Amino acid sequence: MRDRHPLDNPARSALLGPHAGLALRRGQVLRYPVDVCPFVALPDLPDEDAWRDAADLLGPGAVLPLAAVQPRPPSGWETVFSLPGVQLVDQQVHPQADPDVVALGPADVPEMLSLVERTRPGPFLARTVELGGYLGIRLDGKLVAMAGQRLRPPGWTEISAVCTDPEYRRRGLAGRLTRAVAADIRARGDIPFLHTTADNADAIRLYDQLGFRLRRRIEFTALRVPCPAPVG
Repeated sequence: MRDRHPLDNPARSALLGPHAGLALRRGQVLRYPVDVCPFVALPDLPDEDAWRDAADLLGPGAVLPLAAVQPRPPSGWETVFSLPGVQLVDQQVHPQADPDVVALGPADVPEMLSLVERTRPGPFLARTVELGGYLGIRLDGKLVAMAGQRLRPPGWTEISAVCTDPEYRRRGLAGRLTRAVAADIRARGDIPFLHTTADNADAIRLYDQLGFRLRRRIEFTALRVPCPAPVG
């Protein structure tokens, strides 16, 4: 059996590592606070006890989102969705600080959430910015593009929430921000990586041009916790 890689189960690697201070735990299962990051982290090969821990941690009827892992759930668990995706890693990225890029923090969250609503880059919640490393570009007095850092398995950092207002696309803003975030990650000694859906050809093309390469194909999966059968 090959050695386990931190990116094989990135949310669990992060919550057992650099993000341990954020971890909410029940038995074998960990998760982020619900307003920070949606992901729940199961063991690589969850047994019946682990699935019971997950149900207890989330509660009946709750949705369990998984990052880049797809364990087979036991009977009674409903698959809400399963989307093909890709996991890309930095192999030839040229990190570059950018004088026009600004750091984003809690005071910028309303604008960040508005941008996410317009662009749908993936999960970004009210406290996601607390994970740190979010950068943006402002034009015409408003936030028009951003990117930041999310999961942090040991030695690696995920670039996430890369998005640009539709009115400001085709100006290279996403590439500039990705390189700037990569520069911060490299300065800390980590290697950048990221995820996107397999059908997002524009994003994959951009990341390939920047120097990211495919590590593996994944599934973005969400499962629903079973509800107890009614009594009587």
